[in-house]
Amino acid sequence: MTENVWNYRPEARGEQALDLVGFDVEATDGKIGSVDEESNTVGDSYIVVDTGFWIFGKKVVLPAGTVHQIDPQERKVYVSRTKQEIKDAPEFDEATYREPDYRDKLGGYYGPGSGTL
Repeated sequence: MTENVWNYRPEARGEQALDLVGFDVEATDGKIGSVDEESNTVGDSYIVVDTGFWIFGKKVVLPAGTVHQIDPQERKVYVSRTKQEIKDAPEFDEATYREPDYRDKLGGYYGPGSGTL
């Protein structure tokens, strides 16, 4: 599989030009938080999710390829990962989450062959 984990799937985003900040984020087994930030750069798209109390107020970065559906009416983003998979991802660091080393680790964790991408 050569799918880039940093691109939205065409069926997930479609032609919608949406601002996802504030949308709820649903894992395959329940809500994990809300979108705090997003990047729509081609080949480098992601959402930053504020998990609130779920994992003690931490944030997580989810590559765009983990998004399988966006529901603009319900203001929800659905990702193809479980809560545990998201919790076990490389630790979010406000100072380094945009750095290539972190992105490589995250891409390797969520990339092809790591679940249901």
